[in-house]
Amino acid sequence: MVSVLIVNDQSLQRHGLRMLLAAEPGLTVTGEAASGAEAVRMSATLHPCVVLMAGPSGADDIEAIRRIARPAPHLSPTPGPGRAAGSLPRVLVLTSAGEEGYAHAALRAGAGGFLLTDAAPDELTAALRVVAAGDAVITPALTRSLIDAVRRQHTVRPLERDFGLDTLTGRERDVLVAVASGWSNAEIAERLSIAPTTVKSHVSHILTKIGARARVQAVAFAYESGLVRPAA
Repeated sequence: MVSVLIVNDQSLQRHGLRMLLAAEPGLTVTGEAASGAEAVRMSATLHPCVVLMAGPSGADDIEAIRRIARPAPHLSPTPGPGRAAGSLPRVLVLTSAGEEGYAHAALRAGAGGFLLTDAAPDELTAALRVVAAGDAVITPALTRSLIDAVRRQHTVRPLERDFGLDTLTGRERDVLVAVASGWSNAEIAERLSIAPTTVKSHVSHILTKIGARARVQAVAFAYESGLVRPAA
């Protein structure tokens, strides 16, 4: 059973989401929060599998995502319904088209997936299950927009990680450059003359080594580490 905490500042929208998810087999709504701060408190108490951030974007939401996905070390996670012992809640964000900057910041804060607000109900329920399983969800259109947004940033910010490019093999660097260029796994396989399954394995290893949850986080890492430079 996948337990979900709904976050939205509009009670009518929260009610609609609760009705939608409650009618779906295998999903249960464990609570509703009207703000990011309330979501942090309720997440620590209710221990949901997924926190669905479905409200307006803002700095408070980014901080909430960070505190939910990466709580203070002394706050040991407690498993809730459907969650493995010691695991942390995953965060799925509903975002509007044109909010790539917010999506990028949310990814850096630890969000595990994104859907556009015009997604169909079955897309939302499927995304909740995927994110709860530990995989990332992000639409191809939003992936491309995020890549373009990162490319437009002409300064390379210092990394907030203790590990970097020296953890990657030469081939993994090649694959990461290709990912940052917006290539699909099939395109990378063709251009590097390797099997698609090998590409998938390399991407998985890259994400693990750099501590990323999603492919787009790897794109941000490629630019922030200086492996790839934004076009002038």
